[in-house]
Amino acid sequence: MNVAVLLLAIALVIVVAALAALGAGKPARMDGASYPTALTRAAVTSAAVITLACTAAGVLPALLD
Repeated sequence: MNVAVLLLAIALVIVVAALAALGAGKPARMDGASYPTALTRAAVTSAAVITLACTAAGVLPALLD
């Protein structure tokens, strides 16, 4: 059961990161940014979401003790 919950949580984080990247890259492209610039903004946003999720997962056990 724990493995299934872990896999679902990882999938949820990946989906949220992809949506956040889309939400950052598409408006950048619509504002006239080049493709590399838009991809860079999307990659930075995706990395930030994944980092935030990992940090929250690392702090969570300390808060539950």
